Amino acid sequence: MKLISWNVNGLRACMQKGFLDWFNASGADVFCIQESKLQEGQIELDLPGYEQYWNYAEKKGYSGTAVFTRVKPLQVTYGIGMEEHDHEGRVITLEFEDFYLVNCYTPNSRNELVRLDYRMQWEDDFREYLCRLAKEKGVVLCGDLNVAHEEIDLKNPKTNRRNAGFTDEEREKMTRLLDAGFIDTWRYFEPETEGIYSWWSYRFRAREKNAGWRIDYFCVSKDMEERLESAAIHTEVFGSDHCPVELVLK
Repeated sequence: MKLISWNVNGLRACMQKGFLDWFNASGADVFCIQESKLQEGQIELDLPGYEQYWNYAEKKGYSGTAVFTRVKPLQVTYGIGMEEHDHEGRVITLEFEDFYLVNCYTPNSRNELVRLDYRMQWEDDFREYLCRLAKEKGVVLCGDLNVAHEEIDLKNPKTNRRNAGFTDEEREKMTRLLDAGFIDTWRYFEPETEGIYSWWSYRFRAREKNAGWRIDYFCVSKDMEERLESAAIHTEVFGSDHCPVELVLK
């Protein structure tokens, strides 16, 4: 079962840069996107063979997630069931026969960390949500989690130490998620690999210089470990400031 996740940074813009070509070539059974930046009715996607599920932010042109799946889910839920977190279209959960798939676009702490306090509350509440699901069956979490966990996960750790996405606080929350029984699947297969990133700033020719960050993930609950077959980061794919990430399950 091939799963793909991609922060498209505006689906309509990405469509003009070859989104459908790569989508059709990917062979994904489940394809998750983040930062769709859409409202209902603003796009008509013809994806034969795929069910489509969308979670839109209330604010126009902001955030938003979607899942396209060839495997029909048992049920689909939107958000995490908490009023303070469920207005920005950040989470879609699909329940399949033997696992939950959670597609997430984690809030960014923003410049000068103006949203860091909110981010900390989100992290705790979202982790509790995942752990509740994991008590029922396996969990696959994917998406833009907006954190480079270790220094190996970005090009310039020293100069980014207090920047959004690489604060001690955000990194510690990622550690707590893993300690709660989740596996970072890329690091599971590539524990020492450096220089492979999933996001590059549009400024300073960052992608050309590969001055990037690995902030897009597939994480699975420990009981899914034996099903892990492979993980990939598709750095060759353009169309967004992020590239797609992949997980294959047995």
